[in-house]
Amino acid sequence: MSNKNMAELLFPDVRQLPADIYSQYPPRNLSASAKVTRFAPSPTGSLNIGGLYATFISERLAHQSNGVFFLRIEDTDKKREIKGSLENIINSLSYFGIHSDEGPLLSGDDKGTYGPYKQSTRTQIYKVFIKHLVLNGLAYPCFCNADDLQKIRKSQQDLKVTTGYYGQWAKHRNISFQQAKEKILNSRPFVIRLRSSGSSDRRIMYNDLVKGPIEFPENNQDIVIMKTDGLPTYHFAHAIDDYLMGTTHVIRGDEWLSSVPIHIQLFETLGFRIPEYGHIAPIMKQVGASKRKFSKRKDLDGTAEYYKEQGYPGIAIGEYFMTLINSDFEEWRMTNPHKSFRDFFIYTDKMNASGALLDMNKLNDISKDVISTLNGKDVFDHLYTWSKEFDSELFTLIDKNQEYTVNILNIGRTIEKPRKDYSKWSDVKPLIAYFYDELFDKDILSGYKIPPNVGEEVAKEIVLGFSKTYRFHIEKEAWFHEMKELAEELGFAKEMKQYKANPNSYKGHVGDVAMVIRVALTNRTNTPDLFEMMKVMGEKRVLTRIQTFLGASN
Repeated sequence: MSNKNMAELLFPDVRQLPADIYSQYPPRNLSASAKVTRFAPSPTGSLNIGGLYATFISERLAHQSNGVFFLRIEDTDKKREIKGSLENIINSLSYFGIHSDEGPLLSGDDKGTYGPYKQSTRTQIYKVFIKHLVLNGLAYPCFCNADDLQKIRKSQQDLKVTTGYYGQWAKHRNISFQQAKEKILNSRPFVIRLRSSGSSDRRIMYNDLVKGPIEFPENNQDIVIMKTDGLPTYHFAHAIDDYLMGTTHVIRGDEWLSSVPIHIQLFETLGFRIPEYGHIAPIMKQVGASKRKFSKRKDLDGTAEYYKEQGYPGIAIGEYFMTLINSDFEEWRMTNPHKSFRDFFIYTDKMNASGALLDMNKLNDISKDVISTLNGKDVFDHLYTWSKEFDSELFTLIDKNQEYTVNILNIGRTIEKPRKDYSKWSDVKPLIAYFYDELFDKDILSGYKIPPNVGEEVAKEIVLGFSKTYRFHIEKEAWFHEMKELAEELGFAKEMKQYKANPNSYKGHVGDVAMVIRVALTNRTNTPDLFEMMKVMGEKRVLTRIQTFLGASN
């Protein structure tokens, strides 16, 4: 009877029973092999690269098994919540191609029937189960304040015993109904603690999805399951939600490994089936000859937002993550070059249990490969979306010159071995800026980059000669023949082998002539194919730039 009185004293407004809650969350209608996974971040800042990696694994495990992947926001710690974090998380997942089947939407609504998916809106559900635990003598109110807990800790340290709130040190473990009632009437704040049945002398065996069999001592601490503000702790809320939402597999960072005994105890005390846990080591950063964990304060490249701002395609990050998850992915990719990485099945027991290294060079190479498979229109669409958010100058230019930009981006993409000069969308603008008159005119204000082996006077002769022979409607072979004729006329070798055989007889070779034309048109010495480039620029622009160069040379 005292347990019942205590439960009513603490939760007089809670009328539902666990059975009422279960009826709202029926078992999912899925096959036995289907996995239900989740990403359950706190809205306390930008999504970090490690969280993105774990989420990617969770999504793959669910969808490759025809299961369900959902997003749940664990926002019960309101003091740490940062405005805009939820939107950042949702947008980041979308950008990197991690699509949840259920969860909160940017509109504020929920998608899915196992919500609500924000823990702050599930408080009444948690209280039903906490009241049930108090009713069964498995939880109790604790009125200790910070000073009380510090005194307990000091006594334990003096006696050189394990610190914490447990056993004989659990001051309010056997508090009576009358004592609790008196403290509540005096407005004393309280938390609710789980009455642990564990003993540090006993061990539990647990099989981690990634790390394999692990042995732990049981949890003997009477952990807090409800804070003084009436909100549950992370430990308790996640157990309730994972059970009700049907979570079967949880992938998370190995900083949570030490919490496994607490979580197993919670599930067992509540009578719930325990999900399978897989703990992954943090992604490491190479710094000089050593590697270390990413730092939230120091490493901008430790956030998912960084890779979005830089313009790495989401699919490239996914492709790269696959190489970190299972080492045999790269072999599979070589034999399946045109398949989606989503066709590759990942296995948690094949994952590297130690920290994977984020190799930026490898990421860039993979990203170049991914972008090289896109046609000009696809590249334009990605660039348009990215620049709208991150480069207003570029966006204005390509928005005004859409067809022209697609043609620019298509140069070198229609051949068997397409160009691989972009690893991310932020690479594009510096490489194509000269195509746009606004940016080209700014660039030449500081002068043309004429090759020193040619010189200004000879460069002017070359461009003047080119201007007289230039014809827009001509095939590439005929155009190159005319370039050779011009070279010979101006004292340059028509063929490279001629020049190499007798370099003192020539001013240079036909490549030098082409280089000067390239500089006149782009103020660059390194560009895509000159003929293809002029075709895209168009006759009027080519002639205008030739005249501009000749005018600047006078």
